[in-house]
Amino acid sequence: MADYQNSIESLYGLQKYGIKFGLNRTENILERLGNPHRSFRCIHVAGTNGKGSTAAMLSSILTRHGYRTGLYTSPHLVRFTERFRLDDREATAERVADIYSKIQKVFNGSELPTFFEAVTAMAFLYFAEEKVDWAVVETGMGGRLDATNVIRPEVSVITNVSFDHQQFLGRTLAAIAREKAGVIKSGTAVVTGAGQPVVHGILRATCFRDGAPLYCLGKDFRVRRNGNGTFQYQGMHHRLSGLGVSLTGGHQHANASLALAALEVLEKEGHLKLNPQAIRDGLLQVRWPARLEVLRKNPLIVLDGAHNPQGAESLRDSLRRDFSYRHLHLVLGIMADKDIRGMLRRLLPIAHTAIFTRPRYERAANPDSLRHLARPFIQKYYVIPDVGSAIQQAITLADPEDLICIAGSLYFAGEVKEMFGEPTL
Repeated sequence: MADYQNSIESLYGLQKYGIKFGLNRTENILERLGNPHRSFRCIHVAGTNGKGSTAAMLSSILTRHGYRTGLYTSPHLVRFTERFRLDDREATAERVADIYSKIQKVFNGSELPTFFEAVTAMAFLYFAEEKVDWAVVETGMGGRLDATNVIRPEVSVITNVSFDHQQFLGRTLAAIAREKAGVIKSGTAVVTGAGQPVVHGILRATCFRDGAPLYCLGKDFRVRRNGNGTFQYQGMHHRLSGLGVSLTGGHQHANASLALAALEVLEKEGHLKLNPQAIRDGLLQVRWPARLEVLRKNPLIVLDGAHNPQGAESLRDSLRRDFSYRHLHLVLGIMADKDIRGMLRRLLPIAHTAIFTRPRYERAANPDSLRHLARPFIQKYYVIPDVGSAIQQAITLADPEDLICIAGSLYFAGEVKEMFGEPTL
């Protein structure tokens, strides 16, 4: 375990190099390792929201088809090992330490990687050594210059495009869309749920330029929610009814349809043969924490990682549609670089009470600033900087038939899960 702790400390030491876009450093490390990312087939998943859930569904379904499947996602919530899954199981601490020691040996002292570049190289080496059949790879940020974009996938998924990370990706929706479209490869099919005309136009033009087939939710494949919580998928070749998914929220049905459309593309290209029962099992057994995750009952406490306006809108819609309660009490911890007003405008009007708190993460917004922005949207609110005290206040306020929702950031969600007993190792 000491080797693991030393590895993690060394990795986090790379954060001093900040965020640097570009593929050269990642490509150079992988080349010195023998290009492990070329030894398995990949699915690349990009987008503003829903990409982690979609990636987890793809991994779960592929695993139920009998494929040895790797899943690489970010960030982690509690344990660093969450970033690497093999057949739905997290990598062990010992394995992570072993992989990092191999990566570290090929670092070039004059060209040290960023944290994310090193972790991405670790994922690819891990999957290669474990001889995976498929790797489902989630982008970190953007797409075009994201470290994961060194792969050559069999299909690319762009879940949606909305405003987030504007300081890195651009201030307009078109600029952000161009960055996301950077994952598109020549001749490689793209599946998307993006619907805004400007975004769709950029994706369509990029696919036309690169000779990449484009499949769109609502046009080439469709999803319909049933009254009993199940949904129907009408795809290019498959029609599946009565599907269920273990993740709460109607937006997860759209994410599931993206995963299924991507798998249909792979089937069309001869990479696999879909089994309807394996699809059903994979969707019902997918695990993806902090997405309307129930932490406690009586009163019901749910945790969600929504961290931008579109995510807040999906959360709001799910709270209205998928839960029954008398009063809603929100506990919010948001990062200062997010569109805080946009999130509050969507969430606060449906709440009885809001409690603003401050996660321990350095980028966390001062809860007093949340309070000032909240005044037009809610009358009853508290400022309690200590997270544990804020949650306890919500529990004190809530009656048994009320709902407490804790949200605002994935980093905040990880801290809360730890407080509720999630093991750190």
